[in-house]
Amino acid sequence: MIKCGTINRVEVADFDCKTATDSDLSVLKSLVYENKIAVLKNQHLTPGEYVEFSKRLGTPEAYYQPMYHHPEEKNIFVSSNVSKDGKRMGVPHTGKFWHADYAFMKKPFAFTLIYPQVIPAQSRGTYFIDMGEVYESLPEDIKTKLEGTTCKHSVRKYFKIRPTDVYRPISEILREIERETPEVTHASVFTHPVTDEKILYISEGFSQQMFDRDGNPMADEFLEHLLILSGQKDNAFSSPFVRMHQFEKGDLLFWDNRSLVHCALHATVAEPTESFRITLHDQYDFCQGVDELNQSVADPVLRNVGT
Repeated sequence: MIKCGTINRVEVADFDCKTATDSDLSVLKSLVYENKIAVLKNQHLTPGEYVEFSKRLGTPEAYYQPMYHHPEEKNIFVSSNVSKDGKRMGVPHTGKFWHADYAFMKKPFAFTLIYPQVIPAQSRGTYFIDMGEVYESLPEDIKTKLEGTTCKHSVRKYFKIRPTDVYRPISEILREIERETPEVTHASVFTHPVTDEKILYISEGFSQQMFDRDGNPMADEFLEHLLILSGQKDNAFSSPFVRMHQFEKGDLLFWDNRSLVHCALHATVAEPTESFRITLHDQYDFCQGVDELNQSVADPVLRNVGT
């Protein structure tokens, strides 16, 4: 087991994604588990090469909405406000809220890769919070209260309206959201399968409702208090838990999606920006009991408790 502490960005120079050995990749993943974020410098990859590299690190899964897909590689999620030949690829202004990727799905991801393509001149970076560090900082009475609790997650709050949704009744769109991405339940605190670190698994973007160890809804104020303590309600991003990581052209960011929540940095004045994201499963369960827990909420009667 790797024992780790808080976010400690590691920059990796002289690493070639195209020629890296299996041993190189094993060391790289260990760096990410231990330090939470690794940045591979000076990468020059085609979309196809990027996907092939990702497959050597884990198992990619394409985002469930095709409008985000790269036209040549569906495993690449495109965030872009750049038009090329009068056409726009992907979706602009993604991720401007605290979240862990795919927390609203039954099986969230272990890793996230971000490969920036067009770098804004001023606002270039992503905010991160280490939720293992947050859990460790909590008072003992709150840790005790968290034991055995679960949290319901949904994409509903930040679902992006698509061009095809114009003039559709909102009730119809909401029914589609619930059909394609029904609410899921995850443990509020779980043990990381590699590092043994305890992670507080909540986010401002996706967490909707907490339940006690007996399955009873908890007061909304408790979830709100945890979000405040974690720094996710600090609009000035001044919390000691918030770290902002900038990037340069050629950087490929690789982070632990179990441990970190992140929030994209967007400028108040729009600048051209484009990035390619791939999300990966590793060889471990996301956390212990993830399958059993979400089988228990597959029943719509159980799933709607507390709504």
